[in-house]
Amino acid sequence: MADPERSLVDQILGQDVPYLSYAVPFFFLFIGIEIVFSLLAGKKVHRVNDSIADLGCGIIDQTIKFLVEATVLLAYIYVYEHFRIWNIVDWSPTAKWGAAIFCFLGVDFCFYWHHRFGHEFAAGWATHSVHHQSEEFNLIVALRQSALEHHLTFFFYLPLAWLGIPVSWYVAMFAFNLIWQFWCHTRLVKKLGPIEWVLNTPSHHRVHHGRNLQYLDKNYGGTLIIWDRLFGTFEPEKDEVVYGVTKPIESWNPVWANLQVWYEMALDAYQAPFLWDKFRIWFMPLGWTPRGLVPKPDPPHVDARTAVKFDTPLPAAWVGYAIVQFVITMGVGLSNLLRAERHASLLDTWPQVMFIFVTLYAVGAILERKPWALTFEFSRLAIVPALGWATWNPSENAPLFAVIAMFFSIVCILFLTMFRPTFFNKVPNEMTSHAQDELQPSGAAGASSTRG
Repeated sequence: MADPERSLVDQILGQDVPYLSYAVPFFFLFIGIEIVFSLLAGKKVHRVNDSIADLGCGIIDQTIKFLVEATVLLAYIYVYEHFRIWNIVDWSPTAKWGAAIFCFLGVDFCFYWHHRFGHEFAAGWATHSVHHQSEEFNLIVALRQSALEHHLTFFFYLPLAWLGIPVSWYVAMFAFNLIWQFWCHTRLVKKLGPIEWVLNTPSHHRVHHGRNLQYLDKNYGGTLIIWDRLFGTFEPEKDEVVYGVTKPIESWNPVWANLQVWYEMALDAYQAPFLWDKFRIWFMPLGWTPRGLVPKPDPPHVDARTAVKFDTPLPAAWVGYAIVQFVITMGVGLSNLLRAERHASLLDTWPQVMFIFVTLYAVGAILERKPWALTFEFSRLAIVPALGWATWNPSENAPLFAVIAMFFSIVCILFLTMFRPTFFNKVPNEMTSHAQDELQPSGAAGASSTRG
């Protein structure tokens, strides 16, 4: 008979349970609850364009993870199998519980430094900035993740492999850490009293997402806030928070969101007159400027009463069109990726990946009312039937899905033709500043920025 104590700790951490996957339905449930509560309270917490951009970044993140996630764990597995100093899997049940507590603290400690690196060094910020670009702060923002961050910061967790933390333990505990952080992305929960001395809470994380000068580079903790208190990066929530980054992205395009800072760094590297600076710019502290270039300006002072959010109001019909295209991208694109994961090689997934990226780019352009957006959308719709065929080929249902895709494209083209004259109609901007969010004093408003 198996020891029940041993079975419990092993079943929680050692059975490769996909905790994050199980949590996703609850994420969307709580997002729905937050939307309902904010509407009942008369608080402007969500915007459609911002939410679509946030979820689009999340889709790109999950798509990239689908393609290369296994490679991120290879280094951890190699260190664990060849260099670990303890063999925790063979420990007694009581010792394993102690190791589990150590694993929890170790993952959170490593996350603190991984997170701090993402804010204080150029390459780290190029990946992590995606999560901070939104000028709102809600549970949907929690899903706005960078496609490349974990691929650049995995080495922060390698000491855990050296100490003997099994890869399944690490993956499970990292999932618990992220699940805790999800609920911290809300303006509807006020300060929570004594637990804020130890745990990361919505109040602490509102500060972290602020671009107010006193809030920059503060409160890096994942589950625990004690690391910030120990290492001097803690800041309590006092003034109303202005959300975003110090250089506004001013875009709803999730593809560009993942590339913006990399592009700006590459431009600086190209213009730098010294070869050594062209190389080291990627690894220097954030704000460093190559010799011969104009220094970057200091972050500006912002105030919730005067800070203006980026917005591009659209006629209601076009908002509905963007939502339909986005939902189809989430449903068809990601479900086909999962189908390909079970039945095809990674090389066979290019139609799904292409469909996802091109659609997100097109939806972003429509939300921004780009002059070329409709031409690009007509072109995208022209290739949708081919993508439908390629996605399901060599299935016997491939012709059927190609016909369905063609019918869908025709309907969308008819919509574009009928409503094209209204695309550039002027629509009143109902929300211009953070102060108009009408949030409780201990909450925070939202705003724009690139450091946050």
